[in-house]
Amino acid sequence: MDTATLIAEAKQGSRAAQKCLFDQFAGQLLVVCKRYVKNLEDAEECLLDGFYQFFDKLPAFRYQGDGALYTWLKGIMVNRCLMFLRKKNIFNLITESETAEVEIEEEVFHKLSADEIFHLVLQLPVGYRTVFNLAEMEDMKHSEIALALGISEGTSKSQLSKAKKLLQKSLQAKGIVYEHRKSK
Repeated sequence: MDTATLIAEAKQGSRAAQKCLFDQFAGQLLVVCKRYVKNLEDAEECLLDGFYQFFDKLPAFRYQGDGALYTWLKGIMVNRCLMFLRKKNIFNLITESETAEVEIEEEVFHKLSADEIFHLVLQLPVGYRTVFNLAEMEDMKHSEIALALGISEGTSKSQLSKAKKLLQKSLQAKGIVYEHRKSK
């Protein structure tokens, strides 16, 4: 059954269609939740809460393709994870002055598998990891991150810089070194 039909049936309350939609997208979205919430059980809780919200708001959704549906679902999951972190009061950011941004060259990451990179990011402290994910994975601007997290833009920039520095240290610990080339 195609996704458009599943959406139409799920809007009418079909549990079978809802289960099919869940099965179709849950795997990818659990990975998104795990990027923000390290503990698997907590990530699963965010995923389930997100799907509950999705099905609750589904009647207002206008299907425009699988890509648009996934983007909407992903946004719901990211928001659920951020709410979870706030609710558990484990999202603590230390406000500090801005630090110089560290640029990590793309070639460095070609030496690592996607799984190794994922685990390096998971090892970041929750504040660093959250800002890193929002900036680098969700492509949000610091002004958007600041608004979403209730922090200043400077704090967002500082957290991202520190996340990159910790990732750099983790890479060096793995024996992967890069040369930072300064712009002329």
